[in-house]
Amino acid sequence: MDALMRLLNLLIHAPNKNIHSLRKEKIMKNTIKFEGFDRRIDSIKKCLQKYDISDLNEAKEICNEKNIFPDEIIKSIQPLAFENAVWAYTLGCAIAIKNNPDSAHRAAEYIGEGLQAFCIPGSVADSRKVGIGHGNLASRLLKEDTKCFAFIAGHESFAAAEGAIGIVKSANKARKNPLRVILNGLGKDAAYIISRINGFTYVRTDYNFDTGKLNIISETAFSKGERSQIKCYGANDALEGLEILKYEKTDISITGNSTNPTRFQHIVAGTYKKWAIENHKEYFSVASGGGTGRTLHPDNMAAGPASYGLTDSMGRMHGDAQFAGSSSVPAHVDMMGFIGMGNNPMVGATVSCSVKVYCNK
Repeated sequence: MDALMRLLNLLIHAPNKNIHSLRKEKIMKNTIKFEGFDRRIDSIKKCLQKYDISDLNEAKEICNEKNIFPDEIIKSIQPLAFENAVWAYTLGCAIAIKNNPDSAHRAAEYIGEGLQAFCIPGSVADSRKVGIGHGNLASRLLKEDTKCFAFIAGHESFAAAEGAIGIVKSANKARKNPLRVILNGLGKDAAYIISRINGFTYVRTDYNFDTGKLNIISETAFSKGERSQIKCYGANDALEGLEILKYEKTDISITGNSTNPTRFQHIVAGTYKKWAIENHKEYFSVASGGGTGRTLHPDNMAAGPASYGLTDSMGRMHGDAQFAGSSSVPAHVDMMGFIGMGNNPMVGATVSCSVKVYCNK
């Protein structure tokens, strides 16, 4: 009995860092809960230690002291986002605050480090460095030499609309010149409907297949203010989609992985990339999603589960950066080892948080 008491006393009072670390992790686990906690905590702890932050609770306190509330920002952009997305942005914002960034685009890069810490080790998201990629994309969007950002997506998805709203609301607060944001998708009726529902400006176009010229027929704004600044185009095919990007002098784009990736999104981005190289135009292409084996709609191609692998491969052909998972569905992005938030809404969230950090210095 005496030997047992001595052993217990030694364990209680010994300066064992591993014991204290496990105790702290247990406390964190009991107070903070989010999806995939056990698989993410090791990389999160390394990131916390790197920036001298004791735990995620302290990260939240750092944000609160600057009147920055990532949970409100995330949920306002995509209400269905997971709790792990909220905490990832909390960590990212805390890192940015501690480093006192001299610009919003620098803050975005720090936030990307926090997002990367939430990637599950060994996952697709981890291998692609998706968190860092999101930070870098937001950083480029906040730089003045970027004039136009395009979402190239199937218009059946409202993810592009969610992302566009978040970007326009926040990016221009830190820019001297307003960022132009456009939606470029397959289908004119769909573009009209999305514009009307979201208060965007619908741009009606007509592509002349004989001359290869794009004609702007009309522009209809369905609201006033910041929402009306987002222009929504509907194309009949990839050739018209290409000319829309050229007409808007697009600097950065992101492709969505929805129902038309193999006959519109990747085709348009890839051909525009070729044109940009030939004409010495700076263009940064982001390929969203891919790699889970999800079956695409049969009207795209009858490849079954292999079809999603094809969109992944097509993204690698033109993408300067590649994301993981759906452009809109939080659960699908989480499946790829990243956080539970659609990739397109995440673009808006990263920009919003970056501007908030910089403006609240």
